[in-house]
Amino acid sequence: MRRYSVFALAREALRYHSGWGRAWTSPEPKKHYDVIIVGAGGHGLATAYYLGKNHGIRNVAVIEKGWLGGGNTGRNTTIIRSNYLQDSSSAIFEKARSLYENLSQDLNYNIMFSPRGLLMLAQTHHEVRGYKRTVHANQLQGVATEWLSPEQVKKVVPIINLHGPRYPVLGGQWQARGGTARHDAVAWGYARACSDMGMDIIQNCEVTAVRQQNGVVTGVETTRGEIGCNKLGIVVAGHSGVLAEMAGFRLPVESMALQALVSEPIKPVIDIVVMANTVHGYISQSDKGELVIGGGTDGFNNYTQRGSFHHVEETLRALVETFPIISRLKMLRQWGGIVDMTGDRSPIISKTPLGNCFINCGWGTGGFKAIPGSGWAMAELVAKGAPGALASEFDMWRFKEGRFIDESVAAGVAH
Repeated sequence: MRRYSVFALAREALRYHSGWGRAWTSPEPKKHYDVIIVGAGGHGLATAYYLGKNHGIRNVAVIEKGWLGGGNTGRNTTIIRSNYLQDSSSAIFEKARSLYENLSQDLNYNIMFSPRGLLMLAQTHHEVRGYKRTVHANQLQGVATEWLSPEQVKKVVPIINLHGPRYPVLGGQWQARGGTARHDAVAWGYARACSDMGMDIIQNCEVTAVRQQNGVVTGVETTRGEIGCNKLGIVVAGHSGVLAEMAGFRLPVESMALQALVSEPIKPVIDIVVMANTVHGYISQSDKGELVIGGGTDGFNNYTQRGSFHHVEETLRALVETFPIISRLKMLRQWGGIVDMTGDRSPIISKTPLGNCFINCGWGTGGFKAIPGSGWAMAELVAKGAPGALASEFDMWRFKEGRFIDESVAAGVAH
């Protein structure tokens, strides 16, 4: 892999950028791999990368039914935070956040990580109590967060209206090292590094069946032929239930669309990420000047990626009250991503009833922020056949045994 640097950029500028090669190869599938990862989104690619980097397993194929990063990785609002209440949640998200900080250097690819700070608004007295509790828990967990008064919130976000008639701002939980990154660049950086380690990234290759013998996985059937493997990792977000059914087991997940939009570009007005969980709206400003605005999930199961206008209207009505400056902006783009939701709104990183088959799913509406930590934990599970400390509490059998990690109640939003 050619190393990117300012010197390489200057050298290529002198020869009209004719020497750049492909960032990753696009090979034909081999007959057999040590590990197959289904899903070439951020989580799948990160799993493959840490299999190679941390465990020396490089005979790996990452297969994708569409194009690399074309699912939820390219359909989110790029928020990165780790200020969760539950210890297991906080641990894996803080691992991800800390890995994000040096990921550009690690991958030799600029993922545009921006630790601009993240503020979660408290707009009810219930949220005030809940966020203060989380701040105390974060201090015990070693996660740097703090509580801000309404006056301090106004200093951090000058354009905010503290005195909305329906949703007044009573304070906020502040994580200074939270922020955003470029979603496409995260996928591309991991893909480039995986390809450099000799892994095969196979696009336009849909899995149609999971092959097994004596209760152990032996490979997959795809639209590009049969591919054998010793171990199989399923990392397909909203389609996890579909792949699980092919493998012969059921998952406690449901799929639905999560919606977002961007405004027309404007001059800089907000330099942090703000989340308003009472109305499930969140807002930041991209490098291009667009306001990136996220909303809630549909109230019914579906696989659409279009979104619906009633959610946009509900979200914007509340955000306009809190940020009056945005009231006359035009919407530029709207989209939906298919998210997989568990009953306790926490992920599944687990062995499955099928031998040597492992699954990583259930990230709901907060998958992007978890990509490096998720890949790290999933790679350890696949390599060793048993979960490490990060993944040990996220097995799929917790729902049968009543060991819930209920972040939806703890955080007030599954995000």
